[in-house]
This record gives sequence, structure tokens and C-alpha cells, in this order.
Amino acid sequence: MADLLTAHAVRQELGGLTDWSGDPAGIGRTVRLGSFPDAIAVVDRVATVAEELDHHPDIDIRWRTLTFRCVTHSAGGVTHRDIVLAGRIDDILRSAA
Repeated sequence: MADLLTAHAVRQELGGLTDWSGDPAGIGRTVRLGSFPDAIAVVDRVATVAEELDHHPDIDIRWRTLTFRCVTHSAGGVTHRDIVLAGRIDDILRSAA
């Protein structure tokens, strides 16, 4: 099982991510894309990365607004795997802008 990050470690890791917030229970980011098709294209790209990492975010889709939440459910909180996934989501969002 993956090691949970402490509150301090989560705060430090969030500093290296774009617009993510959270605590040891979970981290999240909300972003608005230009259109619904743009949002769905981002979700599709995130799905590909999630499969590659074998680690999947919770994704809420509201028209062109996406909310991503990362938590390692099997560990009961945020692990390094969530930080890596969040960073990859940031990369996808930067290239979608």
C-alpha cells in the first residue's frame, strides 16, 4: 500500500502544482475550458494518462467546467501517486489552453 502524505507534505507538493488545493484527505482542481467539446477532449486525454498510471481521478463534468479530485482510495488519502497524476493533469491542461 502507498504511504499517505502528511499535511505538511501535501502543502509542499501543492506548491508545485497549478491551482490545486486540498489536504491529506484529497486534492482537487477546477478548470473552465473554452467549450464542451474542449472539456471532453481533456477528459479523454486524462483518461489515457490515468490508464497508463493505473491511477484514476474523480472527474466532475459540468458543461465546460471540469473538477478533478485525486485521492488514493485504497490508502485512505493523498499519496505520491496523486501528486504525479495531478502534475500530468496540469500538463494536459497547459497544452489545451
